[in-house]
Amino acid sequence: MDTVYVHGLAVDTVIGIFDWEREIRQKVVLDVEMAVDISPSAATEDIDRTVSYKDVSDRLTQFIEQSEFLLVETMAEEIAGLILAEFAVPFVRIKLGKPDAIANACDVGVIIERGQKPA
Repeated sequence: MDTVYVHGLAVDTVIGIFDWEREIRQKVVLDVEMAVDISPSAATEDIDRTVSYKDVSDRLTQFIEQSEFLLVETMAEEIAGLILAEFAVPFVRIKLGKPDAIANACDVGVIIERGQKPA
């Protein structure tokens, strides 16, 4: 199985548990890796026979911009579920970071894997 990925997708959203965080938009940065068999699209050069990273990026940007989660954990779970359902991939790995959350850290967040990883 191959991987189609999007790394470094930055989106502004409402995220956080503190009152002041509920009143502003903060940047989250997303890395997504999806298990996909790319051989049909590679053989035919047909974009419709693979998962389009543009379509995934556009959909995730729309979803994240409109969301208002308290925790990055919840956001990551919802993103994973969305990808598995809407893009029909068997497995997804999500790294979701909140780069401005901790003053002395470059980034903080979660990494989750959902679905069945193909052998």
